[in-house]
Amino acid sequence: MAMLGKRRTPARRRESTTAPSGDAAAPGLYIERLAHDGRGVARAANGKTVFVSGALPGERVEVAVHRERRRFDEAHVRQRLVSAPERVTPTCAYFDRCGGCDLQHMDIAAQREHKRRVVSELLARQGIEAPGEVGLIAGADVGYRRRARLGVKRDGEGGVHLGFRARGSDQLVDIVGCMVLTPVLAALLAPLRELLATLDVPRHVGHLELLLDDHAMPVVVVRQLREVSEDSERWRRFGEHHGVAVAQLQGREQPQLHWLGAAPTLAVRVQGAAHGVTLALAPGDFVQVNAEINQRLIDTARAWLAPTPRMRLLDLFAGIGNFSLALAGEVSAVTAVEGSQTMVERLRANADANALPAVTAVQADLSAPDARLEALLAEHDTLILDPPRDGADALCRRLAQSQVAQVLYVSCDPASLARDAAHLVAGGLVLRRLAVADMFPHTAHLESLALFTRRDTAGDAGGTDHD
Repeated sequence: MAMLGKRRTPARRRESTTAPSGDAAAPGLYIERLAHDGRGVARAANGKTVFVSGALPGERVEVAVHRERRRFDEAHVRQRLVSAPERVTPTCAYFDRCGGCDLQHMDIAAQREHKRRVVSELLARQGIEAPGEVGLIAGADVGYRRRARLGVKRDGEGGVHLGFRARGSDQLVDIVGCMVLTPVLAALLAPLRELLATLDVPRHVGHLELLLDDHAMPVVVVRQLREVSEDSERWRRFGEHHGVAVAQLQGREQPQLHWLGAAPTLAVRVQGAAHGVTLALAPGDFVQVNAEINQRLIDTARAWLAPTPRMRLLDLFAGIGNFSLALAGEVSAVTAVEGSQTMVERLRANADANALPAVTAVQADLSAPDARLEALLAEHDTLILDPPRDGADALCRRLAQSQVAQVLYVSCDPASLARDAAHLVAGGLVLRRLAVADMFPHTAHLESLALFTRRDTAGDAGGTDHD
């Protein structure tokens, strides 16, 4: 259900006010539940499903249908007749327009319960039962985001807009503050807007990337479609004045990164069992937006996997070494695999810089398992899998046939997790542990952590959930 309604097609607008659920005589649509993408789900008088943005279970609403499909309609609330007890007043002034925090009208505890339910339901559709209560990995729900992309656009009257995309649209919502950005990054929004208004050619700015690493110096990467020397100088002075490292990603076809001033040393830090690990990175490298939840994911991975000096760990989609290097000091050996050679080199350098000689970094195409990967699977007993949103379909089909004793799957999409879990379970692995990580509070997006072990593996891998 999470992907329903993503394609946009013209449709006749109409209103719906009939409620088939509960009291049939009551006005409005009755919201039965939340879809996986956070929209309310109702049923019209003709039996057709209606997805209602901004509505919560138990509410009665009058709606306007803005898209009609063959099997379902999409609507928004015209008037709320009965409110759910979980409804709260959004604190962000842009909530009704910005496409970011789409669940901010729902109590944070209810948001998290919804996310637990989503994972369980999607697994159940594959015939997989959650192993007891789904764990919760949660932290602060404001000021957590250390990385963000802001759109920049010039309108027909010469005005410059800076912000996030509107909900269900490519239009920008101008913002001067953001409650989920770290305070340091949020404080840059107003001066960035002022600077953009002074540029000679603002239309050559595609977007801005904001990053706050653990050195606490904010970074602004300007997607500069075409270099404008006067504007580059303005960006350089901006960086000096605000204590910001500024770079331009210049060019359209093969953009090149140019620092406007001294290139900073960027790094994030994660904690191992007995030591901290510093992970150097560059703009464009993947790093989790929520540092607190990322560390709790690492802590949970350690608790569930119970590393020993004899364990041989294979980390697939290893990135800059987030899991590999945090666990490397507790196991016999780690092989970290990435598809990008640049990432492999970065990971290798991070292992050397942290004096972790047991780590081997390897480049491989993980979308098409080959003989080399077959050999790696045969050499390791424990595997961490942290794929992108589309999951690891082919890889999990192969894993199901391997003899790997335990697989820790770190997922950023519950639908692909459920699909891949079905392959693993069909191959004899058992889902032992399951937790939701609220990486993006106030949004429908969720991360999850699942531990699978072979049926003949003793015990259930131990460990505790983090609340």
